[in-house]
Amino acid sequence: MIKFLDLKKINEPYETAFQEKLKSVLSSGWYILGKEVQEFENNFAQYCGVNHCVGVGNGLDALTLIFKGYIQLGKLQKGDEVIVPANTYIASILAILQADLVPVLVEPKLETYNINPELISEKISPKTKAILAVHLYGQLADMDPINEIATRNNLIVVEDAAQSAGIISNLKSNAAAYSFYPTKNLGALGDGGAVVTNDAEFAKTIRSLRNYGSETKYQNDFIGVNSRLDELQAAFLNLKLPNLNADNENRRVIAKRYLSEIQNDKIILPFWDLSDNHVFHLFVIRTKNRNDLQNYLAENNIETVIHYPIPPHKQKAFESWNDLSFPITEKIHKEVLSLPMSPVMTMDEVSYVISILNKY
Repeated sequence: MIKFLDLKKINEPYETAFQEKLKSVLSSGWYILGKEVQEFENNFAQYCGVNHCVGVGNGLDALTLIFKGYIQLGKLQKGDEVIVPANTYIASILAILQADLVPVLVEPKLETYNINPELISEKISPKTKAILAVHLYGQLADMDPINEIATRNNLIVVEDAAQSAGIISNLKSNAAAYSFYPTKNLGALGDGGAVVTNDAEFAKTIRSLRNYGSETKYQNDFIGVNSRLDELQAAFLNLKLPNLNADNENRRVIAKRYLSEIQNDKIILPFWDLSDNHVFHLFVIRTKNRNDLQNYLAENNIETVIHYPIPPHKQKAFESWNDLSFPITEKIHKEVLSLPMSPVMTMDEVSYVISILNKY
């Protein structure tokens, strides 16, 4: 069986180092917001080319705290509208709602699956105060026109980089949110997340909000939450971060083979211009008869996953949106299928996947 993602194989090379880090953290006697978190925050900020990184509990909290942070600083108000892709994982929208803001959905480009900047302006109203750009599947959203629109309309730009660790080397927005869920390109052994920004005042606000709204113990300046990157997970991430670029390059090598060698007119391959704007968290194809193709691959011992079968506006949780029509988003969700993709796939495995797909 060719696994969709073999986490055991990905983490095996680190096993001895993980155990040593566990002993080190255990013997330190300091388990919350200790030196490992501080070291990771410094390392990841440097890696992303930003001034500040704040480790938090998970990717959803990272996004939510960004919006709450801007509310705390008076740059957003509850009830403000935030432009967000209709084609995204539900967390992007939940973060906006959990900050008491209003999501306004915009269709993606069919080629890239990311938000279509040409459709943003028509959705901007006097209540619009921010744009959430999502780098879906690991591909950078079209940030230049998004930032131009934001500048013209005096909007905050936030990046949902949960699936794209390694893609931002020069932050072009106000802040970005990361997830270190185990399946991500930079994955912990549990939940974890981070906020990165170049704004010192904003970073200070996020540090307080993640820790009960407290910068000094027992002094609470804000109504905060408990969402802190775990000391042990930070230690593990410190071990894995130096290999992130190499891991992402391995993903690109596999993607290049998929793109050049899969030749089947029943399969629509993803768009990529071969630049560094994609880290292939997922390699997502489209096909008219998805269930048939997925069953065929399973019969041939190839594991696949659907990201995502139901678009956010059709979810039961958003019942008031269920009658809305986003035909491009709905088409994507009906047709997408994610192929095996990881930095530890062998070339023989890649060749097998390609050969089976070409016989379909």
